[in-house]
Amino acid sequence: MTFASPWWLLGLLVVAAMVGGYVWLLRRRRRDVVRFTNLELLETVAPKRPGRLRHLPAIAMIAALAVLTVALAGPQAMAKVPRNRATVMLVIDVSLSMKATDVAPSRLAAAQSAAKQFADQLTPGVNLGLVSFAGTAAVLVSPTTDRAGVKNGVDNLALAESTATGEAIFTAMQSIDTFSRSLQGGPDQEGVPPPSRVVLLSDGTQTVPGPDGENEPRGSFTAASEAAARGIPVSTISFGTSYGSIELDGGRTPVAVDDASMERIATLSGGRFFTAATESELRAVYSDLSEELGYEEREVDASRPWMIGGFLLLISGLGAGILLGRRLP
Repeated sequence: MTFASPWWLLGLLVVAAMVGGYVWLLRRRRRDVVRFTNLELLETVAPKRPGRLRHLPAIAMIAALAVLTVALAGPQAMAKVPRNRATVMLVIDVSLSMKATDVAPSRLAAAQSAAKQFADQLTPGVNLGLVSFAGTAAVLVSPTTDRAGVKNGVDNLALAESTATGEAIFTAMQSIDTFSRSLQGGPDQEGVPPPSRVVLLSDGTQTVPGPDGENEPRGSFTAASEAAARGIPVSTISFGTSYGSIELDGGRTPVAVDDASMERIATLSGGRFFTAATESELRAVYSDLSEELGYEEREVDASRPWMIGGFLLLISGLGAGILLGRRLP
């Protein structure tokens, strides 16, 4: 725990002095009693005290001062707080391989259902956008806090040929850049643009500009490296199984997931890599991501519990003083 105004903690020296003074007064009272040799007379003239309970008011009051002193020092603690102004681009592969039924009812249908749940779970203050890609990439929904528009875009995803993974990442970054520059006020007070993240879901190998073209100017690995340079991590979800297949040109064509490429994209960009072979696993991944993207660890004011505790101790001390001694401590 840290403190916003630690100098207030010097007030604890005053509290310690009060404790010392109270102990000194108790010892002095004992000495005075011993000097009064006529104990029978002392019992008749001195009021009866409630034993050790008589110390409760003083203890409560001193403890209240100590707790309130800590509260004045402004204790700070790390806590999870909802992100505001952050931008997340959800990028979904709609290549023909997404119609494979190794994930029931199909890869695309399961991805749509889980993506809509992700939109609902994400913190309301986060701007969420949607990009779909096959042979080309398109921004279906620019970053917005309106989840209805994103979910409607997810519902309208349509399959197409080819897989341009690199182009999808570049398109998502362009959308983030355009949105960040259009925000009223621009960067935050420290001159740093709002945090942003790309969440990429795909099931196959890049085919545009080619499976061996990840390092070309518009390739997926080049895009991932550019994302890292811009401070935009790309978290990837490799969705599907190794035995998936689709019917194409009258025959069955295998469409196994490409975990290696997806993991490489996440590593190069500084994001996280996930795998999911069922809709429930995909929902779990999105739930994990919504927690990670929607909240951040930040140092916040933690003085309220101390203020409440000090107030309760103060009231307890006053109440005990009135009940036990019919006077204030």
